[in-house]
Amino acid sequence: MSAINYSEKIPNNVNLAEDRTLQRALEQWQPNFINWWDDMGPEGSTDHEVYLRTAVSVDPQGWAQFGHVKMRDYRWGIFLNPGDSERQVHFGDHKGEKAWQDVPGEHRANLRRIIVTQGDTEPASVEQQRHLGLTAPSMYDLRNLFQINVEEGRHLWAMVYLLQKHFGRDGREEAEALLQRNSGDADNPRILGAFNEKTPDWLAFFMFTYFTDRDGKFQLAALTESAFDPLARTTKFMLTEEAHHMFVGESGVSRVIQRTCQVMNEIKTDDVQKVRAAGAIDLGTIQRYLNFHYSVTIDLFGADQSSNAATFYSSGLKGRYEEGKRTDDHVLKGQTYKVLEVQNGQLVEKEVPMLNALNEVLRDDFIKDSVAGVERWNKVIDKAGLPHRLKVPHKAFHRQIGALAGIKVAPDGRPVSEAEWAAKEAEWLPTAEDRAFVASLMGRCVEPGQFAHWIAPPAMGINRQPIDFEYVRFG
Repeated sequence: MSAINYSEKIPNNVNLAEDRTLQRALEQWQPNFINWWDDMGPEGSTDHEVYLRTAVSVDPQGWAQFGHVKMRDYRWGIFLNPGDSERQVHFGDHKGEKAWQDVPGEHRANLRRIIVTQGDTEPASVEQQRHLGLTAPSMYDLRNLFQINVEEGRHLWAMVYLLQKHFGRDGREEAEALLQRNSGDADNPRILGAFNEKTPDWLAFFMFTYFTDRDGKFQLAALTESAFDPLARTTKFMLTEEAHHMFVGESGVSRVIQRTCQVMNEIKTDDVQKVRAAGAIDLGTIQRYLNFHYSVTIDLFGADQSSNAATFYSSGLKGRYEEGKRTDDHVLKGQTYKVLEVQNGQLVEKEVPMLNALNEVLRDDFIKDSVAGVERWNKVIDKAGLPHRLKVPHKAFHRQIGALAGIKVAPDGRPVSEAEWAAKEAEWLPTAEDRAFVASLMGRCVEPGQFAHWIAPPAMGINRQPIDFEYVRFG
């Protein structure tokens, strides 16, 4: 196999050309990654030239270079935010000590687990989105899908770099395993439940990128605080790309709502069957998709009480969201936080040690952020002069993890009987009929400047290009 020209093929700021051990590890891993991309990446896209943003350095000029490129030839780079040799650990039991450049032996297993779990989500979402290009509502949307796919691939590279650089043979084995698990596979599934769900249509994709990529934002932000400096610097750079994924989700749902409202005003009714017959996705279906994706995503934060979360924090491995802006002692011993549990059929709050409730702290931060975006969707409905409202369900709704797992709770937070849940589930979560209807709209529309009937065009194109720009050149 010919040697890789590292600065060309793998743009990086980790001195890859000088690191023979890492080079050898990546030379073995790279062909397997390309095989995985060919087998599990975007279907039928091998010959497309896509107008993609490529990071070639971490400075503002270098991290967003645009041009048409085949995704298979995309330059998956390895970037860490610039380091600070004086950086200190600023939370947990090691607070005030110098940040670690190498993995301390006593934290090796936990750090590896954190990096592997984060790394596993990246290829998983590419696998979940594999078929979506075949039903894209526009060339603009197809390009955005592909941009997300290559960036998830780059985020996988970022985690594999950490594994191979800092974890020796264990790290190399974990890096291989990241390519061997597959989303939804019965024998070898992805680690986290939400990443084994199907993403069967574009409304699901937009909800996934709005909610589940937002989980990514909060998890990455918590890791940017890590005492293990290479992890903190790697995840900080990943956050610059995560913002685009959430934009695709938020603006995508917004455009679906905009088109639905237009149709409702044209036909002067909110009758579900008439709205559907006019080729738009009714607001009730949008609400049910929202309920599903939101509830599946908040499970990703883990159990509301977790000794692992306490260990990760006290050890300095994973902080809170925006740790530096918080005004407490950043050690948290003796502090408490409220979590929910069910007593006598009612949801009640109880105080627990904050260290054990850090998953819940992060979940609550995520919820505030999610609600803000849903309010922006409501402004689209307001602007159309319609009285409808979308809202996130109660955080106890449809939970599968922690103290609330399996408890039947309505979207408004009322515990309900099995009988009421069975009677109302079709009002609260997407039904097979909803999914079949949305699937029926998913025809491919990829002429430049053309958009499927169920979604409005965006307000502007990508990188100041016109909306009808040729974002994808089909081979």
